[in-house]
Amino acid sequence: MAFVPGLTLARRFHDEVVAPLLAQRRPDLRYAAGLLDGGSELFGLDTPRSTDHDWGPRTQLFVADPDEVAPLRAVLDDGLPAEFLGWPTRFSGGPTTRLGTVDADGDRHGVSVDELGGWLRDKLGLDPRAELTAADWLGLPTQRLAELGGGAVFHDGLGGALAAVRDRLAWYPDDVWRYVLAAGWGRVGQAEHLVGRCAEVGDELGSRVVAAGLARDLMRLGLLAHRRWPPYDKWLGSVFRRLPAADPAVDALARALGPGDWTDRQDGLVRALEIVAGWTNDTGLAPPVAPTARPFHGRPFLVLHAGRFVTALRSAITDPVLRDRPCVGAVDQYLHSVDVLADPQRLRRIVAAVHPD
Repeated sequence: MAFVPGLTLARRFHDEVVAPLLAQRRPDLRYAAGLLDGGSELFGLDTPRSTDHDWGPRTQLFVADPDEVAPLRAVLDDGLPAEFLGWPTRFSGGPTTRLGTVDADGDRHGVSVDELGGWLRDKLGLDPRAELTAADWLGLPTQRLAELGGGAVFHDGLGGALAAVRDRLAWYPDDVWRYVLAAGWGRVGQAEHLVGRCAEVGDELGSRVVAAGLARDLMRLGLLAHRRWPPYDKWLGSVFRRLPAADPAVDALARALGPGDWTDRQDGLVRALEIVAGWTNDTGLAPPVAPTARPFHGRPFLVLHAGRFVTALRSAITDPVLRDRPCVGAVDQYLHSVDVLADPQRLRRIVAAVHPD
């Protein structure tokens, strides 16, 4: 079977199979369709390797009335063909597998049906069509937002409701954006001097670990400065490379993580720090800060003194409540557990404790 990018396969599956079936069996149905939940195909990063699990002819259908869900599923169970473009439309896998592997003898197809509000609450822990507080925004993992914005809508027969949700979640309000950037620079400021300090006491391994953590934080900051939702670690580098003029930053970070000694590591990090600092200034969210490195007090280590960006960004926040919050940031800036980040209800409880409204 010839490989077709998953998003292209899903769109064709909807347009050529699912939509005609619904037009024939349920011509009165109002629904929306797209692919907003899944894996690498939502970012256009799937390859033939991706086809070994949770990949194949898929479409998500959304309806406004929960009573429509069961009848619509019955129509699909009865009417979908066995294959599309040579790919089986059924999947097999255990009870804990979302879809599994495409399999002609599989027991389930790849078209889901959900009431839109219920699906949003299940995926996000809230319905974003209601008013969102700053704490609501700070409890939404950027991976989930990247999926919602990176997929595609194939049909929006719910009065544009699905497109409106995607528009609503396209990016942070400016004050939340300032706060999240400030928190990211705060993380950098806590560690930027440690690369040299670890090496100074002979801890090359520790120096490399610190450098790797700073590289990850800078990549996420670079994406945030360009209004791109940082995905989870598997695709962080791939998406970062797509940024405009990313090559100098990629080269600098590669040097920082390369085989050289700590001075090479520092040189790479300093260059990356200065580039991402310039991108932060380019957002226009706060008065510009000189994006140049300087010595760390009296020690022989070069740093950006990232706290200067924290101060500038926080002082530009217009919401006094948000401006005075502890600068811990959004949930995936202080948590890095898939088991937690993938559980919206658990996240809501954590965020309520960290950011009480």
